[in-house]
Amino acid sequence: MRAYYFTEMPYPYYPPEVAQQLHSQRVILPNLYCDPKLAGELYNRYLDEYEYADELGLDIMLNEHHQTVTCIDSVMPLTAAALARRTRRAKLLLLGNPIANRDNPVRVAEEMAFLDCVTQGRLICGFVRGVATEYHPANTNPVLTRERFEEAHDLIMHAWTTHEPFNWEGKFWHYRYVNPWPRPYQQPHPPIWITGSSPGSVRWIADHQYVHACFLQPYEEQERLHQVYRERCHERGLPEPGPDKFGFLALVYVADTDAQAQEEGRALMWYLQALQHPGFVNPPGYNAPKSARVFTRVKGVGAQARVGKS
Repeated sequence: MRAYYFTEMPYPYYPPEVAQQLHSQRVILPNLYCDPKLAGELYNRYLDEYEYADELGLDIMLNEHHQTVTCIDSVMPLTAAALARRTRRAKLLLLGNPIANRDNPVRVAEEMAFLDCVTQGRLICGFVRGVATEYHPANTNPVLTRERFEEAHDLIMHAWTTHEPFNWEGKFWHYRYVNPWPRPYQQPHPPIWITGSSPGSVRWIADHQYVHACFLQPYEEQERLHQVYRERCHERGLPEPGPDKFGFLALVYVADTDAQAQEEGRALMWYLQALQHPGFVNPPGYNAPKSARVFTRVKGVGAQARVGKS
């Protein structure tokens, strides 16, 4: 087992009553309440923590989210570039690039290859569909996100593994020349991790033999999805997946006593129960019809932790 240090880089210095009035900590909470001085201090603190994790022998995971106080790491490749030269041993897992929302997949291929070369092979590249709250800010049609994700993935992989110029004529992207410099340091490409919380997504991940990452799911659901991966491999005659094919996010709080840890650790619920306006967390077409019905019926903030992340 490998352990990765991770922080969402939250920004806590905003009036909670404003979020309560807006029923949202994402998308529509005005950035008037972001103090750039405090944001700068937070960024440097979080980068320091990552560097310390490298010194301790831990690997590092990064992610990105947009227009939210719960995660101000909005440009993950820049964070990775800052750490690429300030760390020496840690694997840098970027989980991940929201390629369904990126306008230029070739640029993603270039960014990841650059980081792989700078770190001399310490990059692990992750691709994600992106959470539901980011489709309004990205101005992307939620109905088309799965198709966009798969085409962007195919284009990036072709760009990494084809070593002469080629043209691309897809449904969403058209290029006369694709010939990215540099090539990835790791050949044919860096290891790939992909998040998935629905059986269909997990089967696609298994078909490509990528690492399946499962976040913010109950342990029972996580194991069920891992079993979907195993069954798909058996069905397709693929190798039996070992532990290295699965990743999960554990929320950990450490204190001097168990009682103190449980009491103080309840602050984690701030993130898990973050205010998310129903109009942003369940846009039409993002979730499968069954999941959308469940979310509409439950109408609980916690429902977003269980549906719509794959």
